[in-house]
Amino acid sequence: MTANSPTSARARTRPRASAASDRQLAELAKAIGHPARIRILRLLSAQDTCVAGAIVDRLPLSQSTVSQHLKVLREAGLVSACADGPRMCYCIDPRALARLQALMSGLSATCCKEPA
Repeated sequence: MTANSPTSARARTRPRASAASDRQLAELAKAIGHPARIRILRLLSAQDTCVAGAIVDRLPLSQSTVSQHLKVLREAGLVSACADGPRMCYCIDPRALARLQALMSGLSATCCKEPA
């Protein structure tokens, strides 16, 4: 690649992602990398309030499997949990979803575009 080649110019104009943002995107992508977790996020996003036992009732998965998926989502920061008596109540963290969207937008902004 020469200094005057189109590839070189394109590389110079791409926004540079930091290693930290790459790691964060990878962690969030891993957290949503299972169809059950996507479904859980969809269920939670459709609610105006925190959800407790209704998640298990709406998925064809065991309580322990749902709990494990919720744990992954919580550890990634996508879902928050609080105790509601003997049950846990879960909510989506909208800031985390906005961050995921921004990181994904940054990724698509760096890819090649088809010529007009």
